[in-house]
Amino acid sequence: MKEFKTLLIEDRGPIRIITVNRPEVLNALNPTVVSELYEAFAMLEGAHPGDVRGVVLCGAGEKAFVAGADIAAMADMSEDDAMTFASAGHAVGDLIANLPVPVMAAVQGFALGGGCELALACDFIYASAKARFGQPEVKLGVIPGFGGSQRLLRRIGLARAMELCMTGEMIRAERALELGLVNKVLAPEELMEAAVTTMETIATMGPRAIAKVKRVMHEGAERPLEAANQIEVEGFASLFNTEDQTEGMRAFIDKRSPDFKNA
Repeated sequence: MKEFKTLLIEDRGPIRIITVNRPEVLNALNPTVVSELYEAFAMLEGAHPGDVRGVVLCGAGEKAFVAGADIAAMADMSEDDAMTFASAGHAVGDLIANLPVPVMAAVQGFALGGGCELALACDFIYASAKARFGQPEVKLGVIPGFGGSQRLLRRIGLARAMELCMTGEMIRAERALELGLVNKVLAPEELMEAAVTTMETIATMGPRAIAKVKRVMHEGAERPLEAANQIEVEGFASLFNTEDQTEGMRAFIDKRSPDFKNA
């Protein structure tokens, strides 16, 4: 597997763990990190979905998931530079959202600015009790640039998202749970085990079904209910043309565990 300058990649069976590895700067995002994140997730886009069935994204060390963008690297950007940087960040988020496998953010410590946005691009967020979330860009005279203003409002609602984006407030993990920003809060020492265990559970399901339910939910999220339901109907029916559907239902009838082949 390719080695990256700013990322660590580890496979635990069918689960891939991608770690942003810049603990000396709280895993801050700069153009190199963003580019390597895109490359790491693009490798999964082209892989056979049965090879890697879930991804856990985390940050190195105990202090931060990703504390934000590297401000020193951003300070002298021109408008064109900023456009390029933001577009690259959005490309990573869109790639994560469109992958045929689920991606979980395991947030230990700070997830601020670009770090919060990176977590929001994932399908689920598990957080350490010590995690902190926020979109503090207005304190720097700018706004979220990697999807934070849009993904946050879709996750927690317009008014609450607007309050966080306008005040730059940093919130604790329990408050993030109350708002629906995160799925679960765990003791720091339990976070990674819980994240991997959840992904291992998902990995036992039909990979084509997991890919399809992710796709139809993303596609339907912002559509009127009638149109969204039609997306579900078509997705449901399409799986009846797969070997995995036959195997899954036959295994249920035979009272045994299914042997899915992603076929």
